[in-house]
Amino acid sequence: MAVRILDVGEEHADYLHDESRRVGRAERIAFPETTEEVVEVLQVASENHWPVTVQGGRTGITGGCVPEGGLILNVSHMKAIGHLDGDRMTLQPGALLADIRSSIEGSGWFFPSDLTETTASIGGMVANNASGARSFKYGAVRNWIHALDVVLPSGEIVQVERGVHRANGRCFRLGAVGGRLQAHLRKCAWVKSAAGYYVEPDMDLVDLFIGAEGTLGVVTGITIQLLPKPEQLIGLTAFYASESEALRFVRFLREGGVAPPTAIEFFDSHALGLLRRMKAENPAFAGLPELAPEFHTAIYFEFECEVPDAVAEASASALECWFSEGEHEIVALKNFRHAIPESVNMIIAERKKTLPGLTKLGTDMSVPDERMEDVMQMYHEGLAEAGLDYVIFGHIGNNHVHVNILPRSKEEYERGRALYLDWAKQVVEWGGSVSAEHGIGKNKTDFLKLMVGQEGIRAMRELKRLFDPAGMLNPGNLFDG
Repeated sequence: MAVRILDVGEEHADYLHDESRRVGRAERIAFPETTEEVVEVLQVASENHWPVTVQGGRTGITGGCVPEGGLILNVSHMKAIGHLDGDRMTLQPGALLADIRSSIEGSGWFFPSDLTETTASIGGMVANNASGARSFKYGAVRNWIHALDVVLPSGEIVQVERGVHRANGRCFRLGAVGGRLQAHLRKCAWVKSAAGYYVEPDMDLVDLFIGAEGTLGVVTGITIQLLPKPEQLIGLTAFYASESEALRFVRFLREGGVAPPTAIEFFDSHALGLLRRMKAENPAFAGLPELAPEFHTAIYFEFECEVPDAVAEASASALECWFSEGEHEIVALKNFRHAIPESVNMIIAERKKTLPGLTKLGTDMSVPDERMEDVMQMYHEGLAEAGLDYVIFGHIGNNHVHVNILPRSKEEYERGRALYLDWAKQVVEWGGSVSAEHGIGKNKTDFLKLMVGQEGIRAMRELKRLFDPAGMLNPGNLFDG
């Protein structure tokens, strides 16, 4: 065969984990470069009854690409980026977001998906229906995927194109696979979500594979949709004396009848305090801008036009407002945001020196618009009562912030886990999602069960069995077994 299947050795240690710090095991690994080589690998795995874990950039934080035995199918060598064809471009799944952006620089087009982690692969973005800061305006990556080439576990290659391959009501057929889409697999309609299979009547079948976390087939080709690059981009960071004032401004941005911003991001007092501390103590953060002690909460927002007068007037209540224009200055503000998770990771790395098994706890939940203030109150009150170290930041425009809990001991970690589970139960009661952008992977299967119930999990298993009757692909993702 054209592609070699290697025994896993010490040189492959990096392929046994992702950014979640979950560590797995595998006996074999392959690095295909073409769709045909993926077919060969799956045929060998099927003949030998090997489970297959599909990997890309391994930047995920839910353990989705961490193997639990068998064979690793790593697509990082499949990184070809095709030429622009009108407003579309076809890519292999291992192409990195940073390289995609570079390839269209100066073309007049842009790719709306705006992940913080630019080393993410497009295949991983599709697998998890990833989003990012600009999802407030542009939605998740699902909205910008036009077509997919997929190798099914049987080895059959199917091509699905938006607007061409659709379900008939709830009945569908793709190649040799057909069946009925279960009604109770419907996604949360009114919140940002990346939890479980996407199912709707008359749906585009391309959407079955987006967010499926590699459990239905191996995506080997991706055609993305581009948009004309905005002529203007303005970013502002407004600092407030209290969180309540900041949240009122968020509501104005969302509901004030003005042109919608591209992004609305949030930084709580603990996040700003952490940045002050890192700037003072760590030379790597010396370039961060000064944050006045009275800055309690910050809101970052972007417009692809002149800032509306009403927004300028509303933001006048802020203590201070930083203004940036153009991609270069916007990148500096994004680096400011990225410094928060970087700081969190550095703190946890330092604490791991005395407690090697310690990790952070990071939430990824979203709630309906009317619950924005409620969820923020729930987070702060629960963390204060538990006495835990934390920061909160993220996509407040979609009521989707990340709570990063920084435990100092195993006992604090367990306390944080229990708190997270309590929060998830309340979020589900409110009609929210347990995963808004990072997916379920292997680490959050209990949360998905909490969200969709036993009947929902049963329906997901039935859908997976239509495509993968032997359960070969990415076992352990979404649900156990």
